Amino acid sequence: MSLETLASHALFGGRLSVIRHASAATGMPMRFSVFVPAGKGPFPVLFCLAGLTCTEENFTVKSGIYGAAAKAGLMIVAPDTSPRGEGVADDPAYDLGQGAGFYVDATEAPWAPHFRMYSYITRDLQDAVRANFPADPARRGITGHSMGGHGALTIALKTPEMFRSVSAFAPIVSPLNCPWGEKALTAYLGPDRAAWRAHDACALIEDGAGTAFDDILIDQGLSDQFLENQLKPELIESAAAKAGRKVTVRRHAGYDHSYFFIASFTPDHVAFHAARL
Repeated sequence: MSLETLASHALFGGRLSVIRHASAATGMPMRFSVFVPAGKGPFPVLFCLAGLTCTEENFTVKSGIYGAAAKAGLMIVAPDTSPRGEGVADDPAYDLGQGAGFYVDATEAPWAPHFRMYSYITRDLQDAVRANFPADPARRGITGHSMGGHGALTIALKTPEMFRSVSAFAPIVSPLNCPWGEKALTAYLGPDRAAWRAHDACALIEDGAGTAFDDILIDQGLSDQFLENQLKPELIESAAAKAGRKVTVRRHAGYDHSYFFIASFTPDHVAFHAARL
């Protein structure tokens, strides 16, 4: 399948498109949205990873990121969160299967044939953006929300040669230490917790990753219903302090886990990435 434009809209002087393309990693057609600001480029690119149950539409419709991105001259790319379609494994629960890829390459049945989101994000998506849009491959940043925050942190820590900046909104910082992570990583990677460390931001920092980044910005709402049981930002602060890495966690009274929270602080994240890209 060649790259196919499913929708296209003028926005803040630039253009927002929804794209479908073939992915060798997942073996399925995948979708992503891409915003190209006004001008000739090449432009720095910020990749935005969404959370559980989400698609490429969530950042596109709910985050309010495009006005700030247009002013900063940033491209915005938002992929889907998992493979989808006939023959793709799924689960009745919202936190496993389609919509819940966790940005890992699954090794366990029935997930292994298609659930290879780490390879999709770091290879197929990068190739599609670079080949078809005016993107500067030397200036790439990544951010995400919740499960997508986990994806942004772990992917950046594992591929510092690819991404120059990283931030997150209410991320799952340690799948090794929360119910969401234990469920998903057991299903996708098997019961050997040693294999999970490569997909746990705190463990990656403990194991020496993160030296390439001058700072990692995290925003967290204090009225987030998942804060104490699933997100636990204090764990990444502790890991960073022990490893001598800089991680800035900003806590905000009254804010929950929703895209209202994300929209409130999106301009700060755009500015954070623009300064480094």
